[in-house]
Amino acid sequence: MASEKFSKGQAWFCTTGLPSDIIVEVDDMIFHLHKFPLMSKSRRLHQLIADQEANPTAKTSLHQKELQEEEDDGDEIEEVHSHITLHDFPGGSETFEMAAKFCYGVKIDLSAWNAAPLRCAAEFLEMTDEYSEENLIARTEKFISQSVLKSLKDSVRALKSCERVMELAETLMIPQRCIEAVILKASDVDSSLFGWPVKDGAGQGRDSVNRLLWDAIEGGNRWKGVSKDGNFSPWPEDLALLNLNMFKRLISAMRDGDLSSEIVEKCLMHYAKMYIPGASRSSRKPSPTVSSSSSSSSVLSEREQRELLETITSVLSEGKSSRSTTGVPFLFRLLRTSYILSASDECRSVLEKRIGLQLEQTTLDDLLIPSYSYLNETLYDVDCVERILSHFLENLKEKGEEVDVGERSPALLLVGKLIDGYLSEIASDANLKPERIYKLAMSLPEHARLFDDGLYRAVDVYLKAHPWISDSDREYICGMIDCQKLTLEACTHAAQNERLPLRAVVQVLLFEQLQLRHAIAGTLLAAETAAEPRLPSGSAEAVVGVEETDQDEDDTGEPTLATDAPAAAGLGSVRATWKAAVRENQVLRLDMDSMRTRVYQLERECSTMRKVIEKIDREGPLPGGGGWRSSLSRRFGCKFKTQVCHSHEPVAVEARKGRRSRGPSRAGS
Repeated sequence: MASEKFSKGQAWFCTTGLPSDIIVEVDDMIFHLHKFPLMSKSRRLHQLIADQEANPTAKTSLHQKELQEEEDDGDEIEEVHSHITLHDFPGGSETFEMAAKFCYGVKIDLSAWNAAPLRCAAEFLEMTDEYSEENLIARTEKFISQSVLKSLKDSVRALKSCERVMELAETLMIPQRCIEAVILKASDVDSSLFGWPVKDGAGQGRDSVNRLLWDAIEGGNRWKGVSKDGNFSPWPEDLALLNLNMFKRLISAMRDGDLSSEIVEKCLMHYAKMYIPGASRSSRKPSPTVSSSSSSSSVLSEREQRELLETITSVLSEGKSSRSTTGVPFLFRLLRTSYILSASDECRSVLEKRIGLQLEQTTLDDLLIPSYSYLNETLYDVDCVERILSHFLENLKEKGEEVDVGERSPALLLVGKLIDGYLSEIASDANLKPERIYKLAMSLPEHARLFDDGLYRAVDVYLKAHPWISDSDREYICGMIDCQKLTLEACTHAAQNERLPLRAVVQVLLFEQLQLRHAIAGTLLAAETAAEPRLPSGSAEAVVGVEETDQDEDDTGEPTLATDAPAAAGLGSVRATWKAAVRENQVLRLDMDSMRTRVYQLERECSTMRKVIEKIDREGPLPGGGGWRSSLSRRFGCKFKTQVCHSHEPVAVEARKGRRSRGPSRAGS
């Protein structure tokens, strides 16, 4: 076997005991070789050597000088007769070195990283079987077909290696074959288990496969528990090895095929996390185990990042399913990145629509999108959230989930709670206009909220952060609250909230009174229907008999009713039940009387409050200030206590009309 040694970093020598008789120059490397091994395997080298021998003066002075320096250093004296320069050799000097070793009969190790470049080099050197049996073309072609293309991971790596020899590789259709192999193997992957290791070729028994899978499960992080030497690999992460053009070509082929849209989107997600800053929460960088020629990954420029982002959105817009399988937090990170990279409006529109289709899965942190434009005065991008919400509502209308108010959509209730939380967060923004927060709050239908406590909290935060707004604006903001849908805690807080306008507080108290009256009416009706409990047939006579027996016992000391002991025990139980029911009814009637008295007092207080408010409106504020509460206390010497009924109980009060038809206008009621 031939042995080689390196000299001065730019020359490669083959020491076989015979002086080299040819120099082959590839890129910046000079190979000192022998004619016979090369001519016996390569038709092209045979022709070039023959041309050199026919024209022996082709040697340059530069090469003569290099040979003279090598002789002066004491190296082996070589009788060089030919010099060949191979321009644009496929794969460079490393690939030619492997081809030269093959010519010398040295065993070469083929892999997914070097098979495609070596196949192109063999084509370049015309190392066919017609010229020499079992030549390099047949050897590499067999390895690619029977080994590389049988493995999904190796197909991706071979596709990456084609980037170095793209022109000749395209002629040999190696990239297309690798892409087809990737699609074929990926179509066998169960999308429900996406992210699990994919079996890398044949040769693993079922027991070994199960063992590796269980090791991954016990390891806690899916494929992280698998050994590096195992035949399992997270192949979507291998796609990060491809450059942008090759990746786009592969994704385009996936979309044209019958591959699941979920797999395509997952591949896009992995690639984006590697190369788009902000697309991933972690700072992980692609570091797959690759050869030295492919280990370094280039950083995408801003233009390439924008191009990748628009490619992702184009795939999402043309997806077969109406809902994206990518995570909502990831979509929000892409949306923020689209503003930073100044992506197209169409790109942002697609992301907003995809988020809107699954808005119920969103968290409040994701929804807080900063304003990236200097034209936007607010701290957060409220317009973007309004557009996302409109997409969500349009999707509900298409599904018919919003039409029936009686059957609330669970997704709509979740979004209602989410928007209320968002309103509370942005309400403290000093630049937020009343029209903006009112418009966003009223974008949701009325039945999107079981209670308006979230809206009340947003209003309270807004009034606290904007103490300078006028009274009309205060009433305008409070107009988005339905006092009938406030819970006990919210009503109690609102009745004592000095920031609320007088009209809003009075409305809270009035609705509390109406709720209390209807609750009392319902309780009285239920009590009247249950006032006279029905006894079983013969129970009345039994009770009378028992009473007579008791009277006889009091007079004579012995029972006079001729009954046996079991019958007497049963009649005693009926009597005890009857007496307990009578006592409960008496207590209930006393409670009802007390509640009637309280309702009467509340009606008098509210009537007095109406007269006072009308008089204040006519006369203007009292001198000395003190607010409307102190004014009422001074005029009437009374304090109004809040008697609240739990708002979970159904009420017969008609909902306030005109709340939503009023729109963003500020016409006072």
